[in-house]
Amino acid sequence: MNKTALSLAIVAMVPALANAQDEGDVLDFYGKANVTFQAADEGDDSVTDVQSNASRLGVKGEIALADGIKGIYRMEYEVDMDGDADDTFSQRNIYAGLEGGFGQVIAGKFDTPLKVAQKKVDLFNDLEGDIKSLITNSDNREEDALQYTTPSFGGFKASAAFISNKEEVIDDVTGEERNNGVSVSVAYDNNGVYMAYAMDQDVEGQDVDVHRFVAQYNIGPVQVGALFEEQDNDGETVDGWMSSVAYKLDQWTLKAQYGQSDIKEDGGETYSLGVDYKFNSAAKVFGFYTDETADEDYDRSYAGIGVEYKF
Repeated sequence: MNKTALSLAIVAMVPALANAQDEGDVLDFYGKANVTFQAADEGDDSVTDVQSNASRLGVKGEIALADGIKGIYRMEYEVDMDGDADDTFSQRNIYAGLEGGFGQVIAGKFDTPLKVAQKKVDLFNDLEGDIKSLITNSDNREEDALQYTTPSFGGFKASAAFISNKEEVIDDVTGEERNNGVSVSVAYDNNGVYMAYAMDQDVEGQDVDVHRFVAQYNIGPVQVGALFEEQDNDGETVDGWMSSVAYKLDQWTLKAQYGQSDIKEDGGETYSLGVDYKFNSAAKVFGFYTDETADEDYDRSYAGIGVEYKF
C-alpha cells in the first residue's frame, strides 16, 4: 500500500473509531517526543548532532466483552525525529489480548518479562547511558510472543511469555533448529518497595540463559535501585550489575548511575550523571553526561541537553 492510500485509509477509519468510542469502547491516542542535542566522543570519532530517543506514537484501548472480561490492544510505533533512520516509523509494542479477574493474556510483539522487570531502576533509559549500551544484552522486545500475567496478590505478580522462533534453522549442515524462547518474571511491588527476579531461556540466542535480580526503594524524595544479571552462553558465564539513585527537589531531579559488566564488553564500566527540570507531568528539559570504558581501549563519552513532551 502506498503512502497516499495508507493516509486515506487512516482518515476513513477516524469516524468509525469515534463511533466505537461513543458506544463505550476506549480509544487512547498517546505519544512521546524526546530529542537531544549532544556531543559524542567514541575514540577515533567525535560528532555533535541531534538524537531522537525512542520518540513514539501509539493507540491503545479496551473493549468491554462480558462477565468482567475486556479485550485490550496496543499499537505503538517509534518515530525517527532526527531523520537519520531509513524508516520514519518502526514497530515497538504491538499486541491484542484479554484481561479480567483471571489476569491478562496478550499476543503479538512486546517487551519480555525480563526487560519489564527492570522497572525504573535505569534512570537513563533510552539515552546513551541506557543499561542496554554496556550492562546487558537482554532488554529485548520479541515478536511472535504469547504472554500470561497473573493478577496482583498482595503486591506479588508473575508473567510468563512463550516466544516462537518459527523453526528457524541455525545450522544448515545438521539442520538444527533454534529453540523457542521462554521469559518469566516474579515481582513484588508495594509501599515503595520493589523486588523482582526474571529469567530468559533461548531468547537472546540458542542456549543462552539469563537471570536478573532487581530491587528499587522509594522513600520521600529519594529513589535507590540496583540490578544484577548473569548470562550463561552454552556454559560460558558472565555477569554485570548497576546501581542508581535519584533525588527530587521541587521540580528538579538529580540522577546518578554506575555499573560494571562483562556481558557486552570485557571489563565494561559505565557511569552517568543527569539533571531533569519538570514543568509538569507532560514536559521536561534535561541534561546528562555518560562515560563508558572497557578492555581493548574501549572509551566513549556523551554529553547532551534535551526536551521531552508526553501526550
